[in-house]
Amino acid sequence: MRQPHIRPRYVLTDTALWTVLAAATGYGFRDAGGDSPVLDLLLPLAVLAVAVPLSRLRPGAAVFLVNGLCAAGLADSATPANAHVLSLAALSCLLGARTARARGPLAVLAASLAADLAVCAVLGAPAVWWFYALAVLPTALLLPWLAGRHWRGRRELVREGWRLAGTLEERQHLVAERARLAERADIAADMHDSLGHVLSLVALRAGALELSPDLTDRDRADVAELRGTIADAVERLRETVAVLHEPGEPGPEPAPEPDTVEDLLGRAVASGVPVRWERRGTFTGTLPPLVERGTYRVVQEALTNAVKHAPGGRVRVGIDHGPDRTRVSVVNAAARDGEPAATGAGAGGGRGLTGLRERVTVLGGTLRTGPYQDGFRVTAVLPHRAPPRPARRPGTRDPAPESAERHAEVRRAARRRAVAAFAAPAAAAAFFVPAAVGLAWQLTTGVLPPSRFAGLEPGASRTDLAGLLPARAFPYPPDHLRSAPRPAGADCEFYRSGRDLLAQVDLYRLCWSDGVLVSKDTLKAT
Repeated sequence: MRQPHIRPRYVLTDTALWTVLAAATGYGFRDAGGDSPVLDLLLPLAVLAVAVPLSRLRPGAAVFLVNGLCAAGLADSATPANAHVLSLAALSCLLGARTARARGPLAVLAASLAADLAVCAVLGAPAVWWFYALAVLPTALLLPWLAGRHWRGRRELVREGWRLAGTLEERQHLVAERARLAERADIAADMHDSLGHVLSLVALRAGALELSPDLTDRDRADVAELRGTIADAVERLRETVAVLHEPGEPGPEPAPEPDTVEDLLGRAVASGVPVRWERRGTFTGTLPPLVERGTYRVVQEALTNAVKHAPGGRVRVGIDHGPDRTRVSVVNAAARDGEPAATGAGAGGGRGLTGLRERVTVLGGTLRTGPYQDGFRVTAVLPHRAPPRPARRPGTRDPAPESAERHAEVRRAARRRAVAAFAAPAAAAAFFVPAAVGLAWQLTTGVLPPSRFAGLEPGASRTDLAGLLPARAFPYPPDHLRSAPRPAGADCEFYRSGRDLLAQVDLYRLCWSDGVLVSKDTLKAT
């Protein structure tokens, strides 16, 4: 079994805490004038020397151990109060700070309180001792424990906050790196779209030059080799872009190029591509840049595929502007040599049309491709306004990052501890305060000052002595005093000689017979 590592800082902290508690214990011993230094001073110091370091591994056992010192103090015949209650409060606070769950500590506190009450019951302790065991000791157990739990919750909240900040910082770096890679992939996609289109036109011009009757066989072979090299360059460019592209996650739309669809079609016609195009519609104003860019990309990609897979075939381009959307249609006929036009699967190896579909989808539009009559058709519909985001279903919420969920859970736990820190003392006060007030009222209203006791003369009637007697007698005299010998046929009442609530004072006994005081006695507290 792996032994826990003892850090020097822990040793210094425990030593300082033991020193403070030992000083309080020594002061209490001197103030009480204890008779036995071994039992009243050395033994408690030894118990504290064990309980303080034990509170790091078994804080509940440490609290129960120190509570034993307080329970032993209940056997004191003079007063139940002692300095060990300070040690009990300190270790109860550490119990709350060092234990995450509440069930175990609450069981320890309940067991400690039960032990204290059991001692009072076995010893037949007076009412003041019961009050001490029911009010002072539970307060020393409960309130510091709640303070320790609140302290622990605050530390966890701060620690999770720093962890969340670190996680967010790492995510920012990852987002920046992802954006950089996406930008590179998008630049590569633009290279494929733009450069691939230009290279396809160059290959078409080379093919036309190859058929020129003015070339020698050697020149014709060189031109054929040039055309093959250009086609190979286009294929290598497509493969490179396919490696950089991340499927399903298109990057941001790049900035529009300075040329227009008219410029693109003009270059195609100048290169010998038989293009016929028409723009229809009565759209007023300026098209959104993303729609203009999307239209350009649709025409460019469709022309590139037509030149590559159906060279010499006629191409018809139609752009129809509606009030809220633009429809682009590019149809190319079969190749000049009679071969069928390329299908979507062969268009650019799938990369060109796949990237085009992603662009159109991001804009909220649709793209359809497929054979048409004796050729191939590409049709795109681009809305002028991006569609609204789908409404969130009732009862659902946006998914939160794991770190944010953890931070929220820690905050909720801290709130629960804060509520418990106020609610538990309030509930305890609702039980203890009325009992304490009632006991204090009974103890203080049953006090007969020594000066008045001296003025009571046996043989006087109760009516004559009514001005000297308290409003009520003391109801909790010890059993041995209650059973002390008394005059025959007399009813005796007891009164406290002082108002000290936590000290055992002498009792006065007044015995009455037929409303006449027949005897008065002073009964020692011990």
